[in-house]
Amino acid sequence: MTRKAGVSDASYYTWRKKYGGMGKSQLKEMKSLEKENARLKRIVADLELDKLILKETLDYLKPKA
Repeated sequence: MTRKAGVSDASYYTWRKKYGGMGKSQLKEMKSLEKENARLKRIVADLELDKLILKETLDYLKPKA
């Protein structure tokens, strides 16, 4: 079955271990949470970049003594 689908045995058993006991509603909820988590990670990365830019700008604008 896995060869027909073009999936390795290792991938099949990994997916089975991860998703094997879940029902459709649980899978749907997990996919939704993964999507939300990815969105939040992007937001954090953007904020960290903004923070770095502001810090470098502040350091550049500080009077040199």
